[in-house]
Amino acid sequence: MNAVPVGTPDGPLTAGGAPDAVREALAPCGVLRAVINLGNPVLAQGDPADPRGVSVGIARQLAAWLGAPLEMVSVPAARDAYAEITAGRVDVCFLAIEPAREEGVAFTAPYALIEGVYIVKADSTLTTTRDVDAAGVRVGVRTGSAYDLFLTRTITAADVVRGPEVPEVFEDEQLEVCAGIRQPLTAYAVEHGHRVLEPPFMEIRQAVGLRRGTAGGVLDAVAAQVELLKSSGFIASELERSGVQAAVAPPARRPGRHG
Repeated sequence: MNAVPVGTPDGPLTAGGAPDAVREALAPCGVLRAVINLGNPVLAQGDPADPRGVSVGIARQLAAWLGAPLEMVSVPAARDAYAEITAGRVDVCFLAIEPAREEGVAFTAPYALIEGVYIVKADSTLTTTRDVDAAGVRVGVRTGSAYDLFLTRTITAADVVRGPEVPEVFEDEQLEVCAGIRQPLTAYAVEHGHRVLEPPFMEIRQAVGLRRGTAGGVLDAVAAQVELLKSSGFIASELERSGVQAAVAPPARRPGRHG
């Protein structure tokens, strides 16, 4: 783990402002342990020695609010972040809200929205997103990603083909379609002469997650801080600072957790 200074300068959360009960429940070791998924370049950039991005910024703000040191564990994929939080090796994670994850993780309302899109070869007969779910079409996805989980429960005719990385699985298996996050997949499509299909096939709702079973009231307290980070402009500023294009999620419909 990498020890990181508490908080970020002039952040919107009050340093040491969390109630004692929340601090003790959320950071029982006296340190806030956060897992950072470096496999999602919209949320995190850099390397394990120097992670950056909006999820890192939120982790620092939450640590400042708790008045606790921050330790970050960097992982290469969402499935690894899920494993860390559910095993109890970290206290907080940054993942997309998906039903398959909610058995082990309790989520706040989303703080950012990212689009999932398909790409195809230039000569593909597929012209829109609606063409993809058809017999004989194979869709490459990154194993355990939010879009893997979404397509697994929504695709009815096409085949989902999983691999450790995209678009490598798309190229290696000579698949008809590749699914992924709009920003990096669009850049890849432009570089290789592929096409992006519209409209996006899903909206990926990125949220803060706590291990399921964390003491009652803690999730609502964290969710309230996430809403403050959204309304203060902190999330928008961190996304802009990272040079990525993602939308700040709208205010939660009700206080506390998502939905």
